[in-house]
Amino acid sequence: MPSSRPRILPLLGLLLAALALSGCARVQAALAVQPDDTVTGQIVVATPEKGPDDPGPTIALPPDVASDVDVSEYRQDGYAGSVLRFEGLTFAQTAELTQAVGPAGSKVRFEMRRAGSRVLVGGAVDLTTVAVDRADFQLKMNFPGQVLESNGDADSSEVAWTFTPGEVGDFSAVVAYPDPQAPSPVNWTLGLAAMVGLASATVVLVARRTRNPPVDGRAARSGSDAGIR
Repeated sequence: MPSSRPRILPLLGLLLAALALSGCARVQAALAVQPDDTVTGQIVVATPEKGPDDPGPTIALPPDVASDVDVSEYRQDGYAGSVLRFEGLTFAQTAELTQAVGPAGSKVRFEMRRAGSRVLVGGAVDLTTVAVDRADFQLKMNFPGQVLESNGDADSSEVAWTFTPGEVGDFSAVVAYPDPQAPSPVNWTLGLAAMVGLASATVVLVARRTRNPPVDGRAARSGSDAGIR
């Protein structure tokens, strides 16, 4: 899904913007980008538990993606909140999902864009207003190709970032994998072969017509009669 079209994926960004204002929080996003440029993943959104009945942050799913996202309770390590699980979402659907979590903030930027066979990931997280105590912000991404460059903890096709409360953290990565919208090499080869074959057949047909013009039967008979006389 053009060689350099921007694709915005503010998945972690809006989550952090919404929860950073509340001080302590836990946001753990694990995203797996698929070969067809869709996203499958899991996001934990939680805050320190205030009591046994504390549901944590409220999450309202957009109607367009509500049927594609599974939301379950999260209660671990003294945090309460939700786990969002989804698969096969487009970049646009993923962005729509995150917009329901909270208002966009100017302190967070998350962007993904494709440039030919490269996917560029970049952004920054400003956590200067977040208390250091009990704050946990993590992002992990897996790709269907090779990570060429990254300022995170990279291992072949996976990159992980851990953001430090009280600081501004930037993240970036360059990943190589084929553009799903690019023509298939096999199809291109077959198409070229078909064009060459058609051109060759045309040349042969034209050559035959030029070298062997059709014989007029009446003219041939007249010539024969003239010879007899």
